[in-house]
Amino acid sequence: MSLSESTIEIVKATAPAVAANAEKITSRMYEILFTDYPETKALFVNAAPDQHKKLAAAVGAYAANIDNLEVLAKAVEKMATTHVAVNVKPEHYPMVGLSILGAIKDVLGEAATEDVLNAWKEAYFFLADVLIAREKELYAEKA
Repeated sequence: MSLSESTIEIVKATAPAVAANAEKITSRMYEILFTDYPETKALFVNAAPDQHKKLAAAVGAYAANIDNLEVLAKAVEKMATTHVAVNVKPEHYPMVGLSILGAIKDVLGEAATEDVLNAWKEAYFFLADVLIAREKELYAEKA
């Protein structure tokens, strides 16, 4: 499984705009997430106060390296380990995905065209699948 060339091109092209607004996007994402899916608040009870900044940095790194994902292996492993520690499950990923796409649309406005949103959707769910697979292994090791 791999990302389409058009998604890679669009994510790379929009990476600077997303990076420049990353903290606004992630702050807005949490607002949407906790409003639309209040059950997810429990996953963040022990999150650092600057969690939105950590997520912003991760989004920026992912966008910048979308064509060279191997360099993100350590970051993905750390995310998966953290997710297992706080009991993130596969069903949480669509909630976060819809929230982050809504936040990108809200923050970037007209720049968030349908093509841009579709590319980020594909990129998000690609990464979600990678994390879900690794987390499944980690949960199995814990059992």
